[in-house]
Amino acid sequence: MMVQQERAARTRQSLMRAAAEAFAEDGFVPTTLSTISRRAGVSNGALHFHFENKHDLARAVEAAAADTVRAITVAAEQRQDSALQRLIDATHALMNSLDEDAVVRAGFELVGTAPRRGETEATDLRGEWQHWIDMVLHTAKDNGELADGVSAAEASTAVVAATVGFEVLGIKDPKWVSRRTLSQYWELMLPRLASPERLPELVPHGPGPAAPAHTPHP
Repeated sequence: MMVQQERAARTRQSLMRAAAEAFAEDGFVPTTLSTISRRAGVSNGALHFHFENKHDLARAVEAAAADTVRAITVAAEQRQDSALQRLIDATHALMNSLDEDAVVRAGFELVGTAPRRGETEATDLRGEWQHWIDMVLHTAKDNGELADGVSAAEASTAVVAATVGFEVLGIKDPKWVSRRTLSQYWELMLPRLASPERLPELVPHGPGPAAPAHTPHP
């Protein structure tokens, strides 16, 4: 029984991964269940055992992507840095996931796909991301981390627009979700966003050494 459960779990994960890769590369509408089953190396019958239809698969991909994004924001919240540094680090973690993980890329792309838009059970990844950024920047404002005259709402609009824009552009060109691109954004943004007292403490390239040259995702 345990072996069968493990095999079923592996098959389900393979189908989700294959679906995510197909959705990210070709889009939700053109992707067929036969394409997904072939990519996963399983029969159509095995696919239908785990997922009733393509929308069911899409919901599973969206949920898995949401789990990854929530893990990124939870990890950021657990660090003891300033709110702005937590925001910087989380954006780097998200862009890295978009670059390396087809499930995360597909999860975000499915949000804007016409047949998925407005579906009651769909996960609004971009909405969740925006809500977290709003929260962090209000914390930064309360902590005196934002420059004079910069409101949390204004800052949130700028950061959400940029990061979601990088995500959309990165679907076709991975340089937009590279660490180098995001570091350059923060280098430009932080002198306007952060208070002069906090600015020297902030690391625009996030945790670890400075950004190396980017290797595109396959």
